[in-house]
Amino acid sequence: MAIWPFGKKKKKKQAEAEASTQAPVEPAVTEEQPAPAESAAAEEAPVSVEAPEEQHAPTMQASAAEGLQALTDYDPVGGSTGPFDGDNVEIEDFDFSDFSQATLNLGSMRIPLPKESQVQVEMGEQGPKMVHIVTRFGRLTPVAFAAPRTGGLWEESSEEIIEGMRSEGMPVELQQGPWGQEIVGTGTNGVIRIIGVEGPRWLYRVTLAAPTGSEDQLAELGRETVARSFVYRGEDPILAGNSLPVVLPAQLAQQVQQAAEERARQAQNAQQAPAEGNPNALSDALQQIIAQNAEGQQQLREFREAQRAQREANRGNNAK
Repeated sequence: MAIWPFGKKKKKKQAEAEASTQAPVEPAVTEEQPAPAESAAAEEAPVSVEAPEEQHAPTMQASAAEGLQALTDYDPVGGSTGPFDGDNVEIEDFDFSDFSQATLNLGSMRIPLPKESQVQVEMGEQGPKMVHIVTRFGRLTPVAFAAPRTGGLWEESSEEIIEGMRSEGMPVELQQGPWGQEIVGTGTNGVIRIIGVEGPRWLYRVTLAAPTGSEDQLAELGRETVARSFVYRGEDPILAGNSLPVVLPAQLAQQVQQAAEERARQAQNAQQAPAEGNPNALSDALQQIIAQNAEGQQQLREFREAQRAQREANRGNNAK
């Protein structure tokens, strides 16, 4: 894993320095690379650059829980550790190639995908419901919400989340993370960890679902992903607490559409199956008739044998 904080690319810093001296500079052209097949939702691949130049790093202090480093002056705009405010910070200024080879662009969020991860879309009745990032350690589910300027949405929503978990009989505890308290619920088959970070008029929440035995690895990977995420609140009026709109990348949207059409066809075929008839119905009926005939033949044989026995008995009586 990379070491926080992240520095800006030297390439841009050098270009700015040359521009300040009015020296002629040729524009840098970045060629877009195709996303790997396992990350069909990725919009672009980060460009490899020189080693990052050191910035003013947020002050860190040791956390009492699990030896974590807690950010004491996290700044989503002027800092060098995310989640960043995408409306004021350019994602292209950072090099995440040590961690990711493709960036998932969901409109209101841009997330460098961990290497060897996949994107899954959970469908609801009205269309896509949730976007999940599936890793070998478990699943990450990012969501961005509109929040009031005064903040406090994470603290308020945390109470509701904890109450909901406990109402389902799940043990819950609070653990210290880099951005504050994280909610950790322990189930019979795994661990749920929820990380919340507030920025300018937004709340970025990532839910980590790990099978038992992988919770620590997923917690580390999840925090690394959160630290590299960008949230785009925009200027549109959105009620605080409502999720920011998600727009699927074209390639992923096409795959989701194809999957939805396939499910619709399967559902239609399932409904039509009784009307068209069971292909095994005829053979089943024949087998039933054959069984009934066999039973009838047996009964007929037994009746004839009884009649024969009765006639023989009658003959014996007449002979006497």
